[in-house]
Amino acid sequence: MVPEINYWAVLIATASSMVVGSIWYAPKVFGTRWAKLAGVDMDRPGASAVLPIIITVIVSFITAWVLAGATAIAWHFYGGGFLLSAVATAVALWAGFTAARFITHDVFEGRPSSLTLMNIAHEVVTVLIMAIIIGVWPPAGTV
Repeated sequence: MVPEINYWAVLIATASSMVVGSIWYAPKVFGTRWAKLAGVDMDRPGASAVLPIIITVIVSFITAWVLAGATAIAWHFYGGGFLLSAVATAVALWAGFTAARFITHDVFEGRPSSLTLMNIAHEVVTVLIMAIIIGVWPPAGTV
């Protein structure tokens, strides 16, 4: 079975991750604290952020695409509403993969727990917004 995917929803979900990140890591939100905890120099030239932004767009697309596919599979398996399937799938994937891996790496790297919490909270907000977009815009013919 190849899951049905609405690629427009995936593209909008990808863009939403950039919006969430821009707000989350803004200096007046969590950016200054994050930079201090992560040891990131916020005064570096803007051009040095180009490659990380390009990589972020690519991996955000992959995240949205996997979430859309996993949501379609979960919806076919469990039934119910597509939006609920998207949100439940996002939370399960976030907890089982993203949060668990962040915690593991950060513990071994000796990172502050407050940095870990800030980063995994950002990730759950990101995937939940992606899930809402994907969930309210299911592939044609599925619901």
